[in-house]
Amino acid sequence: MSSVISSTRFSVLDRSRTREGHDAPQALRDTVRFAQQAESLGYHRFWVSEHHSVPGVAGSAPTVLAAAVAAATSTIRVGTGGVMLPNHQPLVVAEQFGVLESLFPGRIDMGLGRSVGFTDGIRKALGHDRGDAEHFAAQVAELLGYFSGTQDVHPQVHAHPAEGLHLPAFILATGAGAQVAAAAGLPLVIAAVRGEDEMLRAVDGYRDAFRPSAWSERPYVVLSGTVAVASSTEEARRILLPEAWSTAYSRTHGAFPPLAPAEQIAGRRMTERERALFEKAQRGQLHGTEDEVADGLEKVLGRSGADEFLVTTSTYDRTAMLDSYRRLARITGRRTAPPATG
Repeated sequence: MSSVISSTRFSVLDRSRTREGHDAPQALRDTVRFAQQAESLGYHRFWVSEHHSVPGVAGSAPTVLAAAVAAATSTIRVGTGGVMLPNHQPLVVAEQFGVLESLFPGRIDMGLGRSVGFTDGIRKALGHDRGDAEHFAAQVAELLGYFSGTQDVHPQVHAHPAEGLHLPAFILATGAGAQVAAAAGLPLVIAAVRGEDEMLRAVDGYRDAFRPSAWSERPYVVLSGTVAVASSTEEARRILLPEAWSTAYSRTHGAFPPLAPAEQIAGRRMTERERALFEKAQRGQLHGTEDEVADGLEKVLGRSGADEFLVTTSTYDRTAMLDSYRRLARITGRRTAPPATG
């Protein structure tokens, strides 16, 4: 086994995708059950995401779902990938994570993103607009200040029970996110494979600009991406077809449909634009046999020097998905990780 792979933590991000014939409440229950399975396989973290009014995605309240996941597990770290801070007031986010950390001490991660609702209607319903993302760095500073008791935006306000608690915080990189993470002295989460040269430049810039903080003494890089492992290259590719079609459909119709069976996708007639987007969605993802995926992981981890890999795979066939994660756990060959940030 590669020393690069064996020294890297592997974690899971689940977006609670809906499937044909299974409703959104079932998707959330599936997420909780999947967290238990990920824990039994030795993954380091299990994160959930935030999406508002997105058909096909059930995860809309990540801190609530994280509480359910943490209650159903006992050792795996639990967090968000991430709470979209421009959608919320930092005080409320601090209070929510303070409650989580108080209930599940030593197991909670606070992953933060800078996206705002993806349509004007959603942003209006949330009470925000595109411009709120421009204040992300200030929002992060205010949020962290509620934990340390040093925030000065609202001097008379204290976040209970967050104040005095210390839990790992991460920045999800979109655009300027890497520089925000560096300036705040926080770990960075960044997409692993698509646009690899751009990713590597962002990681290098993050490391160069990193300023040690009370939250992290050194740069910490988490790559995120889709990984599918199966007994054959073709079977691994089939695992990715439902999500690839859902992505292509969203680009042409404005909504993610529920995930459909791979055989249905393979036989679907697509327009020229849909086919192009479908094929594009499959590029840059790691898939194949255990040996093929191990080789791909060794290359991307070696080039980036990342500390951790956050796997985001979803598909219609949950048996195949779990088998993929089981095979990936076998590739990593370990159940514990060395001491590191977070």
